[in-house]
Amino acid sequence: MAVIETETTTLDRTSLLARVRALFSGGSHEASVTKRLAGTVFIIRVFSAGLAYFSQVLLARWMGGSDYGVYVYAWTWVLLLGCMMDLGIAGSAQKLIPEYRAAGQTALLRGFLSGSRWLTFAVAIVFALLAAGLVWLLSPWIGADTVVPLYVGCLTLPAFVVANVQDGLARSHDWMRLGLMPQFVVRQSLIIGFTAGALGLGFQLTATEAMLASAAAVWIAMTGQMIALNRRLATTVEPGPKTHDVPGWLAVSLPILLVESFYLLLSYTDVLMLQQFRSSEEVGVYFAVVKTLALVSFIHYAMSAVTAHRFTQYHASGDTERLSAYVAYAIKWTFWPSLVATLVLLALGKPLLWLFGAQFTGGYGIMFVAAIGLVVRAAIGPVERLLNMLGHQHYCAMAYATSFAMNVLLCFMLVPRYGGYGAAASTSLSLVFETVLLFWITRRRLGLHVFVFGKASR
Repeated sequence: MAVIETETTTLDRTSLLARVRALFSGGSHEASVTKRLAGTVFIIRVFSAGLAYFSQVLLARWMGGSDYGVYVYAWTWVLLLGCMMDLGIAGSAQKLIPEYRAAGQTALLRGFLSGSRWLTFAVAIVFALLAAGLVWLLSPWIGADTVVPLYVGCLTLPAFVVANVQDGLARSHDWMRLGLMPQFVVRQSLIIGFTAGALGLGFQLTATEAMLASAAAVWIAMTGQMIALNRRLATTVEPGPKTHDVPGWLAVSLPILLVESFYLLLSYTDVLMLQQFRSSEEVGVYFAVVKTLALVSFIHYAMSAVTAHRFTQYHASGDTERLSAYVAYAIKWTFWPSLVATLVLLALGKPLLWLFGAQFTGGYGIMFVAAIGLVVRAAIGPVERLLNMLGHQHYCAMAYATSFAMNVLLCFMLVPRYGGYGAAASTSLSLVFETVLLFWITRRRLGLHVFVFGKASR
């Protein structure tokens, strides 16, 4: 595979158009592969976001407000717990698999490819049983119409967790469609199909039926993905003995889990805090703003998904020059598309918010405040994945934890008085602080200058 260019193209600072055009000029074969894979991830995420929105509209109309609220409550618990029960292995796969391959440790590789799924499946079953027991204990205080959907959610967790791990395994091999399509497209399509079929057969669609349809969709999508993934792996990994280094897996994975947990908390703090101090209508307007700007975060997700395991690959091979060049490339392709997407969304923000309802256009000004943090954060690219993949997960977790604490404090100070503007300002300030902290950590620990206007070389 060709070595990517190590000389950073000088960007024309006189024109934004020239900067964007520079992104499409030149580049090696590997750079082209990264752009293609990142584009694939971005397209899948955008399409799946539209599909998910469409499915939620249909479910809300088919079920009615009360049952839909119960369904959202139960499904949200599945999403939150499911993302944590993989123990961080979905993320650590992008570090461990390239390391095993670089070192020729095929027994460890084979053990991880199969054992990681069995381990997380077993853990998810235990947690699901504990969660079901907790639901049973709390059932006198939980609404009668909520108990069964929560039980169905517990049934869903093992398959949801394994699907997350398989996503990480597939992305570690650059199989982006295999990793993302089952979770983000097939699953949503099945949920729509099953619920529509239930209505067509004359069933009344309640929260329980909707959760059963969602559970079936998760299990079917996960099983199909497992079959396809095993077939692909059989062509790239020779059969042989397996070594299961579970302590080694957890040593890498648990700090990554901590990072991801704090990231989730940081992502939801503004909405949760706003809900405590302001009206539900204002929360709805703010949530519409967040959803509208979500396209910007998809770009960061796309680059993170396709670059993480390559950071590990170059580091494991000792190719620091190639690593530095690739980091600079990843930052460039995170920042400039994010900036362009932000400008487009801000220009179209009012009509986009109008789609939610005329009253939602009152949140247009909040978009500008929220966009500041997203653009600043994009200026250092997927540096958190770089730190995680190169063994500095603890420092990354510290940065996220500190930013989360700062966000909570700022929300307490600003949200009661300024509402949605205060929540957006709190999050943007926290993201700016997080960006500075991650930049400083990367500079100190790796000797890399990871700002879009600098050169990421040692």
